[in-house]
Amino acid sequence: MFSKKPEALSAPAGNPAMSGSTFSILGADLAITGNLVARADLHIDGKVEGDISCASLVQGESGTIHGAIVADSARLAGTVTGSVDAGTLVILRTARIEGDVAYETLTIEQGAQVEGKLSPKRAAEPKLAIAGGTEA
Repeated sequence: MFSKKPEALSAPAGNPAMSGSTFSILGADLAITGNLVARADLHIDGKVEGDISCASLVQGESGTIHGAIVADSARLAGTVTGSVDAGTLVILRTARIEGDVAYETLTIEQGAQVEGKLSPKRAAEPKLAIAGGTEA
């Protein structure tokens, strides 16, 4: 009644989300308290109370994040309360961000709301030499 053949449990062809690739989805009905660390892609439609660090973040319109975000790329469409640090950042029209934002490349759709400081990230700056031979 409940048994299935092993081949029936394999992922459908052409569906990377089901084939064991490194992509995680947090659904709209999910609420997490704690920090999240992912080496690859993360899609959030639910609520996260904690910091997030990942390679790529996609936040759906229903997603709510209360914490800092650090990602190589981020596409935000929901509510974020906390700082955002991303290489490539896209802020969609439905996004509401309350916190400072650091980015290398930035796209903001008309209608998006950002309440905080927007700062472009720069290449590592050389340390300044101070009289007496110490570095700052």
